[in-house]
Amino acid sequence: MDYLVIGAGPAGLQLGYYLEKAGRDYLVLEAADTPGAFYTTFPRHRRMISINKPNTGWTDPELNLRMDWNSLLSDDPDLLFTKYTDEYFPHADVYVRYLADFARRVRVRCGSRVTEVARPDPAGPFRVTTADGEVFEAKRVVVATGPSKPYVPSIPGVETTEFYHDVTLDADDFTAQRVLIIGKGNSAFETADHIVPKAALIHVLGPSSLKFAWRTHFIGHLRAVNNNFLDTYQLKSQNLVLDATVDRIVRTDNGYDVTLTYARRPKTVTLSYDRVITCTGFQMDASIFADSARPQRTINDRFPELTAHWESVSVPDLYFAGTLTQSRDFKKYTSAFIHGFRYGIRALHKVLEQRYEGVPWPRRSIEPDEVADALLARLNRSSALWQQYGYLSDLVVFRDGRAEHFEEIPLDLVPEFVDGSALAVSLEYGRAHKVIDPFDVDAGREWEADPAHESPYVHPVVRHYRDGELVSVTHLPEHVDNDWTDEVEHRKPIVELVAEAVK
Repeated sequence: MDYLVIGAGPAGLQLGYYLEKAGRDYLVLEAADTPGAFYTTFPRHRRMISINKPNTGWTDPELNLRMDWNSLLSDDPDLLFTKYTDEYFPHADVYVRYLADFARRVRVRCGSRVTEVARPDPAGPFRVTTADGEVFEAKRVVVATGPSKPYVPSIPGVETTEFYHDVTLDADDFTAQRVLIIGKGNSAFETADHIVPKAALIHVLGPSSLKFAWRTHFIGHLRAVNNNFLDTYQLKSQNLVLDATVDRIVRTDNGYDVTLTYARRPKTVTLSYDRVITCTGFQMDASIFADSARPQRTINDRFPELTAHWESVSVPDLYFAGTLTQSRDFKKYTSAFIHGFRYGIRALHKVLEQRYEGVPWPRRSIEPDEVADALLARLNRSSALWQQYGYLSDLVVFRDGRAEHFEEIPLDLVPEFVDGSALAVSLEYGRAHKVIDPFDVDAGREWEADPAHESPYVHPVVRHYRDGELVSVTHLPEHVDNDWTDEVEHRKPIVELVAEAVK
């Protein structure tokens, strides 16, 4: 076949949808007996932190996707997750049902666990073997399995601890116990919140300071829905958040002795606990790759290293989709999450169509004096530019007195499309969001008083390219209702940039 997709979670199903729509020769293989099997187990306490908001007050489906973090993209209005539940933080079981319904539009084979991906001839097809001995040959392989293997840090004795993926969910089992949780992400605090009423003492530990999603705008950082534990820490209720590195863990007859070094002062101590739970996230399972098709990895070998086309840097024709693509914007944007990677996959499909099927990236021709209005219309309506802020852009290339408008091109790919003069627009947070407390009014005013700095909140950014080189970056003001239509503040600067671009 031409395309073999491994994994029928949301990423594999989203790509399968576009391959099906284009009439391509493909198959999606799924190890489990149901699509989206990850969500039958995770999150462990069954409350998703991807928001679901049916009641936006808007009637435009495109705008509604800005507040819908779970739906996959399709032409079928019945395949919107907002029609399955109105819970703001939905139950994971509902998502399993949703993915099963979506999978009916895609060519999926469940119960086909891939055990090896090989490419005996570097110029030939991939050979993909399943657990039951079936072998598939494919010109291109797209891995959409997600980071399915727990990430275990290199700590002596960590293998003796319990792990997020299999620790008991019965809070009564922690009654009157001293518990250490290693990790400072959502899984760690989700676990801590669950056992607060029963445990005698809980320490949540990691080497770095806490990062809050409401400050960094990276939703993988600690979310407010999981941070009730911080109340018990700050109000001295026998719980602590420790900035420290674990040096070693020793299993004893009575529990664990954990030696740690504080991050804020050079002191090493050994503390005793009844239970230790490791909640340090996940990584890609690279065991399926034979040496002939083993992708180069990055970020502590947790993720594949990718080109701007989502292709392995070391294995041609091996692509990745979904959460595994977060190595391109690690802990900065939204490629790790459904509401981000669904648009990345739509762009990946365009890459595949352009590269292998001879189908150019979709574009439309417009007059230069129509450009400002066209770009403002997209900035004010597009869910892709909104959800993949700082990553996707709309591009207008000026040629022979005309303008060509391309939608949703990764900023890293823009130079490939520019052979003259061009403008790329995106939505981005200003640098200020990284250095000021968004709830500190005085700090915000101080920053905004300096016109040399751009708006802290999400706002339009216009980049001017000429002959593949970046010429200028212009930030347009933010707006309390995200309404970027002001004639002076928003339209006039773009009109002036168009005039400069067509010179």
